[in-house]
Amino acid sequence: MSWIQRLFKTIFPTSWGESMEADSRKWMLKCKCGFEQSFWDIGGIRWKASGNQRNYIKCISCGERSWHRTHKKED
Repeated sequence: MSWIQRLFKTIFPTSWGESMEADSRKWMLKCKCGFEQSFWDIGGIRWKASGNQRNYIKCISCGERSWHRTHKKED
């Protein structure tokens, strides 16, 4: 976990921390190479959010920096 994830999970009640982690794991970042990873896996938090933003990050699969599209993975 990143320091910000540890901080929020420490100061918030346990149920909120679990909800934050579960929701962040549903939000996926997709590279143009097709690789997907969750916000939680990259050390971020996306909790109770809406909309499909874009993030300029380095892909761990192809190694290129590019705009990753965000979408929520439905169960």
